[in-house]
Amino acid sequence: MIETTDLTIRSVSVGEMDNNVYLLTSKSSGDQVLIDAADDFPAIRKLLAEGAADAPGGKAQVKLIITTHSHWDHVRALAEAVQATGAPTAAGTEDIDAIEVPTKIALDHGEIRWFDGFELEVIKLRGHTPGSVALLYRDPHGPAHLFTGDSLFPGGLGNTRKDPARFASLYHDVVERVFAYLPDDTVVHPGHGKGTTLGAERPHLQEWKERGW
Repeated sequence: MIETTDLTIRSVSVGEMDNNVYLLTSKSSGDQVLIDAADDFPAIRKLLAEGAADAPGGKAQVKLIITTHSHWDHVRALAEAVQATGAPTAAGTEDIDAIEVPTKIALDHGEIRWFDGFELEVIKLRGHTPGSVALLYRDPHGPAHLFTGDSLFPGGLGNTRKDPARFASLYHDVVERVFAYLPDDTVVHPGHGKGTTLGAERPHLQEWKERGW
């Protein structure tokens, strides 16, 4: 668990692909956002129960389930999560039609989603999928936290299937919308595996560009 002044960030790794599921909980209101209901709903249910303890009086409510992109391994428990929480679902505009679970809220680049006690900024990172999004939480008392889905990992960008146009799109967005926009102490929470910081990855941008992945 990561604890900020206003928010707790909990996560669990699920499934054979080591997918990360993130839960953000406001300490003041109990408002929660679940990011990528990837698989193993019993594990997600346990995560929600643990997150409830971070809320005032143990009363938490999932206000939104955000899917960072439409790939199958990020949505396997989405239907169960919706049924259990009653929360609305959101994803990048261009990815919504590819998600089997009805997803009603379309996310576009630069928009802010407000919750009681915190807000998330949507950063569209096109290339891994057409509508991939990252979610930015700006901690007023510490480093920012960026939930990048499969667009940015320690050591490189997400898979663009050896398509130069898709790689160029993703590289452009990551450079302009992430590295040129946010400071080095920004914490990166990827869709799989361990996290990193922008400062740790910034020296390798040219290397990524030259290798094309």
